[in-house]
Amino acid sequence: MEICSVNLDKNSYTMYVGSQILSKIGSLLKENDMGEKALLITCFPIQRLYGEYVESIIRDAGFDLRVIELPDGEGTKDLKVVARLYDEAIEFGCDRNSPVIALGGGVIGDVAGFFAATYLRGIPFVQIPTTLLAQVDSSVGGKVGVNHFKGKNMIGAFYQPKFVLSDIEVLKSLPEREFRSGLAEVIKYGVIWDEELFSILESNINGLSRGELGDSPRIVARCCRIKAAVVEQDERETNLRAILNYGHTVGHSVERASKFARYRHGEAVSIGMVSAALLSERMGLSKGITKRIVNLLHGVGLPLIWDDLEVEEIITGFKYDKKFRDGRIRFILPEAIGKVRMRDDVSESLLKETLETQKNLFAKGGWGW
Repeated sequence: MEICSVNLDKNSYTMYVGSQILSKIGSLLKENDMGEKALLITCFPIQRLYGEYVESIIRDAGFDLRVIELPDGEGTKDLKVVARLYDEAIEFGCDRNSPVIALGGGVIGDVAGFFAATYLRGIPFVQIPTTLLAQVDSSVGGKVGVNHFKGKNMIGAFYQPKFVLSDIEVLKSLPEREFRSGLAEVIKYGVIWDEELFSILESNINGLSRGELGDSPRIVARCCRIKAAVVEQDERETNLRAILNYGHTVGHSVERASKFARYRHGEAVSIGMVSAALLSERMGLSKGITKRIVNLLHGVGLPLIWDDLEVEEIITGFKYDKKFRDGRIRFILPEAIGKVRMRDDVSESLLKETLETQKNLFAKGGWGW
């Protein structure tokens, strides 16, 4: 088992990454001195696969547990769902020491975490991420929240978990599309921070395309340590942490323009990573790296462009982005594999030209690179 630490003074916590470690949830809850009433928040697919097992372990550890099953999908990240969680917690009698355990992917972690951050001004929160994307990204760093119809994650908080338990075995049950979506975030870490990781992924492109992550615990832990290193320096995204948004500026806008229904998060981020790499080359910040990024994304089956959206629809969405400040949108642009730069001087005309170029280069059914 790999153990990763996030050192944030009183908000510090540990991430456990390994194979067949779900059974440790009961003992870890007890070690962290949690209250006896606990909420397990999950969704139907995960409840069917792992819910009863996790539930039995928590109950056997002596906890009075209530299981709340939420709908699957991005639509669950809604204030109406959070209101339902408040009702359930009050009815069940949860107090300030009652743990909230999120068993699921990024959506479940985000909504459960936002509920935990705001109920009684904050109660203990535990993450058991069950998707690759959640294990390497959304379960790490304490960003929790819900969507507004005008933008993704517009309502939220920074709220760190008490611990994160990532069992690699659960990734074997992921649908192929969900696994690929998570790979986008793994690739992101290589571009922004770790050239060696990027090269490892390139050398394993055939295995990745078949849904094989290689040495899964070490790769997941490596991504977690990268994000931990960033978060430790900038917990609330005042500067450095913004590099984690590489690919997310265009990605979030694509998600919004498609009403959060057409693309998995990682798919939209993949499209956004291509946009940012092209922007970087057009601005003279880099040379030649776009091809490597595109080849890796395409090789593992991730999209390079959007379907049935106009460029203007994507550009319109930027003004609803959290990174939109004083009329400017902040982009994270790669200078080299393993190194990125923040820029807020991208003109709308250059952005439009770049997106049009991207659309033409990688037109549906074609390969113009």
